[in-house]
Amino acid sequence: MQLTVNGTSHDVEVEPDTPLLWVIREELGLTGTKYGCGVAQCGACTVLIDGSPRRSCITPASTVEGADIRTIETVEETETGRRVVEAWVANQVPQCGYCQSGQVMAATALLTSNPNPTDEEIGSAMTNLCRCGTYNKIRAAVRTAAEA
Repeated sequence: MQLTVNGTSHDVEVEPDTPLLWVIREELGLTGTKYGCGVAQCGACTVLIDGSPRRSCITPASTVEGADIRTIETVEETETGRRVVEAWVANQVPQCGYCQSGQVMAATALLTSNPNPTDEEIGSAMTNLCRCGTYNKIRAAVRTAAEA
């Protein structure tokens, strides 16, 4: 099958039901997208599919042929992604950092579709889990990026 990841077309030979996460990590060697829970609960594996956040651990690779798949490795190629990363640094969001790639991807998707979200909209969109509990800093970083 052919997948377009970060603007590059890749021919991959995997079973159609192979989770996209494993194609990204094992076949393409892009390790910024993390494995967390494997059941779409934590969001560490969040990538953007045609601009929408998707949990790659449960997304069969065959279902995203022809889609624009973006991972954390290229998030700063957009103005919104760059602002999100800068806000994450300015607000010192990460502690252990494991969930951060998924958090950044979710925040980028939110701010791309809604440049000035309310607190309620931030809460609804930012459903990724953080083992360290940095939710207040995550929310502050989203607000900072929205205001930039």
